[in-house]
Amino acid sequence: MPEPDYNDGGAIAPTGAGGAMDLATSEGETLEQRPSGAPGGPLGTGPAGKPRSLWSDAWHDLRRNPVFLVSGLIILFLVIIAIWPQLIASGNPLSCDLAKAQQGSQPGHPFGFDGQGCDVYTRTVYGARASVTVGVCASLGVAILGSVLGGLAGFFGRGWDASVSRLTDVFFGIPVVLGGLVLLSVVTSTTVWPVIGFMVLLGWPQISRIARGSVITVKQNDYVQAARALGASPTRMLLRHIAPNAVAPVIVVATIALGTYISLEATLSYLGVGLKPPTVSWGIDISAASPYIRNAPHMLLWPAGALAITVLAFIMLGDAVRDALDPKLR
Repeated sequence: MPEPDYNDGGAIAPTGAGGAMDLATSEGETLEQRPSGAPGGPLGTGPAGKPRSLWSDAWHDLRRNPVFLVSGLIILFLVIIAIWPQLIASGNPLSCDLAKAQQGSQPGHPFGFDGQGCDVYTRTVYGARASVTVGVCASLGVAILGSVLGGLAGFFGRGWDASVSRLTDVFFGIPVVLGGLVLLSVVTSTTVWPVIGFMVLLGWPQISRIARGSVITVKQNDYVQAARALGASPTRMLLRHIAPNAVAPVIVVATIALGTYISLEATLSYLGVGLKPPTVSWGIDISAASPYIRNAPHMLLWPAGALAITVLAFIMLGDAVRDALDPKLR
């Protein structure tokens, strides 16, 4: 049988197995189509045609998510004023004039004055520092402690898993607000660290269970079994192969919980067992303004509004991160 002519412009080309394949099929039918205007290879690949990782793919989606952009800008603004509140508030939050107590908006004092004659605008701006500090530090502490304990329980199993699981059951049985009233009522410190420590103490079980389930799922994958077969040590498997692929659910839950911790700090401060004067906090200002809500509602409106916007921004950020990192939602 004569060999086909491969140089006559036809649609037949040789294959590596000695046969031939049809090249007449269009590229759009044989390759996955690229999105319009996208550089590089097919959909899901980077500029060089290489497959994108979970993190690069998530960042690719987040940059195009308006919820992430809006919440990110709000949080960036809050972080800036928490670090440098003097950029937009030149006054002293502890400087008060009783002659101006409960007065409304005035030139240079757009939010009015509180019951002690302190500028509500200045105290609202400076109150972001305590709330953001508590939320960020508590979330980091909870994520680290919960991930370590839950990750080890999921990886080693048996006795370690049973011990951590029973310990989390004990902490889950402690009501958060009641525990705060009991534990923080004996603390006399005016810093944020007792409140952060309390939140880490009662917050880690949730992250621990999520980390445990994620590690159990990831360690069943083929690449982990291959590393074990090649003689990789448990430490190497846990740090190199399991942790990077199991951390996404922890990041999502910790980001959403950050807003919850800010709200919890305000609740405890409102009840008088959280942050204490002279620390400037939205919860303290809301508590002080409650008796005057009829005569001077502005005292409550501004710190409560700042708290609500902050909590909402972090929850929106967490939802956007969850949508980007969860493959089931794609």
